[in-house]
This record gives sequence, structure tokens and C-alpha cells, in this order.
Amino acid sequence: MSEPALAREALSPEPAEDDDTILVVEGVSRFFDGVPAVQDVSFDVRRSETLGIVGESGSGKTTLVRCVLRAIDPDEGIVRFKSAGGWVELQDMAAKQLIPLRREMQMIFQDPFASLNPRMTVREILEEPLIIHKVGDRAERLDTVIEMLNLVQLDSDSLTRYPHAFSGGQRQRIGIARALILRPNLVVCDESVSALDVSVQAQIINLLEELQTELGLTYLFVAHDLSVVQHICDRVLVMHQGRVVESGGVDEIFANPQENYTKLLLSAIPSPDPDIRLKPLDRRELGL
Repeated sequence: MSEPALAREALSPEPAEDDDTILVVEGVSRFFDGVPAVQDVSFDVRRSETLGIVGESGSGKTTLVRCVLRAIDPDEGIVRFKSAGGWVELQDMAAKQLIPLRREMQMIFQDPFASLNPRMTVREILEEPLIIHKVGDRAERLDTVIEMLNLVQLDSDSLTRYPHAFSGGQRQRIGIARALILRPNLVVCDESVSALDVSVQAQIINLLEELQTELGLTYLFVAHDLSVVQHICDRVLVMHQGRVVESGGVDEIFANPQENYTKLLLSAIPSPDPDIRLKPLDRRELGL
């Protein structure tokens, strides 16, 4: 099925990054009532990479990724995305121009119960994006829904059930299936395991890794739990008061943090050994 053409003015020359680059963010800022929530943030993401975005509550993580997806408009900066039709600058696009790109960029939300319509069955929830984007007929859509349920390891008898009939982990699998049903390239995971029990977190993280390998997904992984970030991410951005204060490979950041704020966050990670006491650094002594 042909996609609606993107307006000519929205297309931009391909940046100088290598062929694997799928997203380029340059100098993005967002203000609320004159107060900066995100300030001059720049980064790029390569295809099939997982980029972690970490920081405490209020650091600007969610605002940043919502600017990237154009769920909210950035006040400053450029967001370039390598779509099926070539590079586009999202910040300049009208709402109609963004519609075909929604198939290529999706989000998995934090709360799997609040993000699912309680009055819709699983089939209706998963079929809705296909209907909106006019993908297939009714029989083809059902086949796609069943295939996606299998991918997230849910039985097809889930089709006629409602969200309240599932556990938290199962509801998050439904949320993942909904995000992936259009086969996007870029997926934002916004605290997508923080509302789950630890054992269920591990299952969902393993599922996300399996799906990334199978479908070639690129993740922006927003989290405050650094132990999760260390497990799933390739690179990490550390945000504080709307700014990126440190970035690099996940092993490098965890082994040799350079910024005091990063050291503060890492000091708050509990050890799996119950005999090792947690000794978080003092924020005041670090000048934060």
C-alpha cells in the first residue's frame, strides 16, 4: 500500500552521519511558562541501537522524547529522522505530514493499565492502528493481530478479553504489541518496565531484546533504574535539569563516570548482595 507523499519542504538533505544513523537531534529545547524543561540537547542514534536516557524525576527525559516524536513541539532545535522516504525534519512538519511517519515511530508507555482502553478487547486494541492507517482488510488485520500476539508470547485466546483480565506483565505485552503492530523502525520505551515487579521486568526486558533482534528495532529507552539501563542499552545520555551532562558507551559510563551527577546516580544502585550496604553519595558534598 502506498504511503501518502511527504511534502517537499519537509524533506532535508541527508546529514553527513554514516548510513546506519536513523535519528539526529540538534540543539533541542522546550520551555513551559518560560522555564526550560529541555535545554540544547543534541545526540544521534544508529539503526538497531538502544540509547538509554537516564536521570531523576524532572530531569527532562520524557519531555525530550516527546519532542523527538513530535507529541509536543520543541521550541528550538532540529529533529531529523530517516524515514522510508528519506531524511525528514520533524520539527517543521504539519500534523497531516506526520501521519504516515507514525507508522515508523511508536511509543511504549509506562503504565500498561492506564495506556490501554478498558472498554476495548485485545483484538480491538491491536487492530485500531491498522484501521487508522488503512492496512489490510478485516481478515488480513486479524492475521496480523494474531501474529503480533505470538511475537509477544500471548495466546490467541486473548483476543476477546479485556485489559483488566490480564496481569501487569501481560498488559505490558499488549502495549508492546500495539506499538509494534505497524512495524516501526524507532520505538520509544518511556519507563516501560518501571511499573512492573522485578521478576516481570526481567521478562519484559528479555522480550524487548528478542524483538529488537527479530524486527531490527531501534530503541530510545527512558529510565531511572540504572541497573536496567546497564543491561539493555548500548549507549547512555545522563540528563540533569534539562541538559545532557554526560554521554557515552554504557560500559564506559558505568565503569568510569566523569560528572558528579552521574556518580551520584550510580551510587544509588543497590547491590544484589544483601550484605553490601547501600552508600549513596551526598548531593551537597558533590555541589549538586
